[in-house]
Amino acid sequence: MHKRFFRTLRLASGLGALAGLLTGGLARAETPAVNPMPDGSRDMAAGLGVQRAPRYEGAGSHKVSALPVLQVEWSNGIFIAGLSAGMHLSASPTVEYGPLLAVQPGRDASGTGTAVGGVGTGTALAGLVGPRDKTFVPGTGLAGMDEIGARLQWGGFANYYLDPRWRLTSSLLAGAGREHDGARLELGIQRLAALNGERHRVSLSAGLGVVNRQYNASYFGITETEGARSGRAAYQPGGGLQDVHLGARWNWVLTPAWMLTSSLQARRLLGSASHSPLTERPANLMVSTAIAYRF
Repeated sequence: MHKRFFRTLRLASGLGALAGLLTGGLARAETPAVNPMPDGSRDMAAGLGVQRAPRYEGAGSHKVSALPVLQVEWSNGIFIAGLSAGMHLSASPTVEYGPLLAVQPGRDASGTGTAVGGVGTGTALAGLVGPRDKTFVPGTGLAGMDEIGARLQWGGFANYYLDPRWRLTSSLLAGAGREHDGARLELGIQRLAALNGERHRVSLSAGLGVVNRQYNASYFGITETEGARSGRAAYQPGGGLQDVHLGARWNWVLTPAWMLTSSLQARRLLGSASHSPLTERPANLMVSTAIAYRF
């Protein structure tokens, strides 16, 4: 019974994770639910949609852009989900753990880029509707800040099912930021449910993020040089609790092959990140919807 339930929720957990991975400027590493598959088999879903997200984490303005969707799982436990890839090492139906890689999108004066997971190009995807025209002046947005390139992060994940519908999640990734020395710990809880048989699948989540000083310094700090260029005072944030977030995802199985996946995520910056001169709005919403085809 447990294995069948996990299998029906695989795309609800996995595809829904992609919207979270492609928002805000941070690659949120999430893992699809473990899936008992026949040896030598694979499951793949790909699609395209649209999302409205902050230009960068803490921005006061938003952009509407294309949202690529990609997920592949193999029977040996290896998976690709948006901007992350990893491997399930546990054979238990209630415990998930393994190594994890994730791409942290780069950031420039226009905001945070969005890359297609699994393609390997790392190129920005043109928005369907670009951000509002805005003239950058000293002391606003990311004007005068150094560009931060895309980063490959590494670490691991561990999840635990309290029962078939409740899952505790965690991930730890290092390698972010200017000097590749930023680290982030994610802790969360998910409520999974299948409605109307298996056609509608809903996931509710809540969590928090903890980062080290180097992480916050890269994305919310201001060096002396950047301060001189931007007209702001230098700012050196510390580490600790960075944000709390709530999410809701709804997957509508249109046919055995087609699915409509939509998500809403609210995030609130805390601590040093919320006090940064770069933070124009500490609380933000991301909304997305996409259609995906399962191969």
